[in-house]
Amino acid sequence: MISNMNTQDLTRDVLKVENISLSFGGVKALNNISFDVKKHEIRSIIGPNGAGKSSMLNVINGIYHPQEGTIFFNGQTRNRMNPTDVARHGIARTFQNIALFKGMTVLDNIMTGRNTLMKSNFLLNALWVGRARAEEEEHRAKVEEIIDFLEIQHIRKTPVGKLAYGLQKRVELARALAAEPSLLLLDEPMAGMNVEEKQDMCRFILEVNNQYGMTIVLIEHDMGVVMDISDRIVVLDYGRKIGDGLPYDVKTDPEVIKAYLGSGY
Repeated sequence: MISNMNTQDLTRDVLKVENISLSFGGVKALNNISFDVKKHEIRSIIGPNGAGKSSMLNVINGIYHPQEGTIFFNGQTRNRMNPTDVARHGIARTFQNIALFKGMTVLDNIMTGRNTLMKSNFLLNALWVGRARAEEEEHRAKVEEIIDFLEIQHIRKTPVGKLAYGLQKRVELARALAAEPSLLLLDEPMAGMNVEEKQDMCRFILEVNNQYGMTIVLIEHDMGVVMDISDRIVVLDYGRKIGDGLPYDVKTDPEVIKAYLGSGY
């Protein structure tokens, strides 16, 4: 719960990217991008296909290393970390294309999200004795809490590959939550979902933000969803930032309308 957060907490930058530029050969994926993310905020990144949205998330979680610019996370400069280091420092990620172990059960997939939190060594884990056994039981209890929270108890023993697409997306969210991140990166969490599945996912994202006090950076193409749940929005177009602000300010910005939203929005 977030009842003990003070006003200063809520205005603190969890993440700040300054003058980020990323190129692949002669193609500039990101061009001098800067924005910040406040504690407990839902910060959306929108723009047309090829705008650089996923590239920006890949920079934040260490998959890509920018040629220029600086990234600050919880006040610390961090530009050359790999995804494992990023996870250990409290950033978790879901992907545009589902990245789960299809032959493993829902429960086992979510358990993999606890890997960076496990302290027992390989031998103790193999023998499953002493501290390793107690630790695994503790991790499983945390995973069961997440399963209950996301209302997927009925599929906990089902191999992920047998699930409908919308449920797989929910499992991927569960695995990210299992890492207990302070910053959650969601790359099109509602892509390919029907209306009912989108409504459920919106509810879960808002509850994660409100109940767990988790800061969220969201990429999503459904503008109704983005405008409803975002605190602030940054708009990219061909690797440039063309808009940044509150939902109303963004959706009435002439350059954003011309590049992405269209006059009918």
